[in-house]
Amino acid sequence: MDIRMPGLDGLEATRLLRTGPHAAASGTKIVIVTTFDLDEYAYQALRAGANGFIVKNSGSRLLLEAVHAAAQGESLISPFTTVRLLKHLNRLPAQRNTEQLQRLTPQELKVATLVARGRTNNEIATELTLAVSTIKSHLSRIQERLAARNRVEIAAWAWEHGLVS
Repeated sequence: MDIRMPGLDGLEATRLLRTGPHAAASGTKIVIVTTFDLDEYAYQALRAGANGFIVKNSGSRLLLEAVHAAAQGESLISPFTTVRLLKHLNRLPAQRNTEQLQRLTPQELKVATLVARGRTNNEIATELTLAVSTIKSHLSRIQERLAARNRVEIAAWAWEHGLVS
């Protein structure tokens, strides 16, 4: 999906695909591919439910990785965009809401923190000495408890709630 398209822009199309009448059953994966490397677009795309955000000049290899990641239920954002978004989140005052943090178990909080630091499932499993399947189970429960669509939303939640500094 591109950001600027004739008739309906990619952000609104993404929102409609995620919130429309058949959204829950569709399982559609969406990667935004655009020339507009603007933080506002990246943030809006991820909040609308995109599985990834790739700037066109990132190259075909990264685009392929983003498509594969989306197909596997993961997310990929262009590296420069990720760094800027994380710096922006880091400047916001952390919302250390105890009620929000209590939604997750201590182990799930560790997993969410490592996701926010950009770790893969394999890296998290190694660091916590757990099986990858256990990490995937934790991620599924985290997504359910936070009503997050993907690991990008888990990472954003962790940054917004001061789990990562």
